[in-house]
Amino acid sequence: MADAKVIPFDEERPRRRVAGTRRVRAVPAPAGETAAEPAVAEPAGAESGGAAWDRRIAGGLAFLRRRVTGDYEVDEFGYDKELTDQVLMSMMRPLFDKYFRVEVKGIENIPAEGGALIVANHSGTLPLDGLMMQVAVHDHHPAQRHLRLLAADLVFMLPVVNELARKAGHTLACSEDAQRLLEAGELVGVMPEGFKGIGKPFGDRYKLQRFGRGGFVSTALRAGTPIVPCSIVGAEEIYPMVGNAKTVARLLGIPYFPITPTFPWLGPLGVVPLPTKWTIQFGEPIATDGYPPEAAEDPMLMFNLTDEVREQIQHTLYKLLVQRRSVFF
Repeated sequence: MADAKVIPFDEERPRRRVAGTRRVRAVPAPAGETAAEPAVAEPAGAESGGAAWDRRIAGGLAFLRRRVTGDYEVDEFGYDKELTDQVLMSMMRPLFDKYFRVEVKGIENIPAEGGALIVANHSGTLPLDGLMMQVAVHDHHPAQRHLRLLAADLVFMLPVVNELARKAGHTLACSEDAQRLLEAGELVGVMPEGFKGIGKPFGDRYKLQRFGRGGFVSTALRAGTPIVPCSIVGAEEIYPMVGNAKTVARLLGIPYFPITPTFPWLGPLGVVPLPTKWTIQFGEPIATDGYPPEAAEDPMLMFNLTDEVREQIQHTLYKLLVQRRSVFF
């Protein structure tokens, strides 16, 4: 397979039509007819459906040809926009729409353009919440923006997962990469609780853990981009973690080894998440562009902003939990 073209991150990309699509020119309706009633009626079944399938097949073949010949683009972080849009998003969308039935609120708080840092709570034993947040931003934002998630080192040490994460736009959770993405006008997602949040016991559900030392605030201050708090309800219950086999975790070199009501007792079936009902709410952005450049080095300011973001997420979690009728409906 040929190598893909690597595009410098800040290089302007030309706009291209995707193979398999075509332009449709609007034709004015003849006199005496309304625009809603075409002069020549076409069968509503076979032809329109057949044309749609033809376009899908042509688009799929063109996509495969570009994969084989290497005629596709990735940026210097490894992000493959075409693969993400056409394959990875399509794989996650049924989980988002049908299985977890995610309700998205406050999407208008994410700017239509320019950089922004989305900060969310983290939970669920496995990091499905980050992926669902990525789908929520792409599918529900009017501009269909892409969210670039910051991930832990462990993600990039796992075979297959490492490659898929890079292709989906994820990058290492370090301030340098995050700042470059923000300054380039990208949406960046971070979950500051890390493994403390995702691996906490079920009894501590929806209680936010420490947000680290406020590194994400410092990054947003340097880039002058707003911080958008995000609260996710529903992920805590997909794998209720009732125990942690620490000895096994140490042997495997992972932060924790979860014990849930179904795992490891049911084997592979225990990995299937419970079909909980999710809500993802994006809060009002917190501006950072009004601070001087040296503000990023002020520990008191970083502590105050970190605490403000954390409190806003925690308050919204409590409010959503009060409004929730059921874990599953």
